[in-house]
Amino acid sequence: MQTTIEQYLPDHEFFTGLDTAATDLLAGCAADIEVRSGELLFRKGDPANHFYLLRRGRVAIEVPTPGRPMVLDTFEDGDVVGWSWVVPPYLWTFDGRSSIDTSAVAFDAACLRGKCLANPVLGYDLMRRFVQLMNHRLLSARIRLLDLYGGDPWVSVADLQPGGLRRR
Repeated sequence: MQTTIEQYLPDHEFFTGLDTAATDLLAGCAADIEVRSGELLFRKGDPANHFYLLRRGRVAIEVPTPGRPMVLDTFEDGDVVGWSWVVPPYLWTFDGRSSIDTSAVAFDAACLRGKCLANPVLGYDLMRRFVQLMNHRLLSARIRLLDLYGGDPWVSVADLQPGGLRRR
């Protein structure tokens, strides 16, 4: 039997340290969803109206390309997916596709932003958690790029341009 959202959030690593009142506020903006294998959770350019906490399953973050999409990263049980709801203009920058049948907690972005404005302490705490998540994922992406381009220790972030690695 699946636990309720109110039971699940306090035990999740991302929400560690939040008091019961805070997790109850967050749960008020959340709903359980099911996504079939191959379905999109979100599409690049669409409004980022949610973020997701994966209970079970796998989601691939993809870049649409001619032919097949390119997978940038994958997330599984327990992972938080989506930070575009935090950054204006609140549009998805990538596609998110379920690789297998997936269940998740979907958090309504407008509801959360409203609760963060009404409760600045909660807002700061939640944003701090998302900034840490973003930082971790950007560092991970940089390491993957360095692996892809030979792991040159003298490559800086400025060298990693959309057109490829710029040599000095």
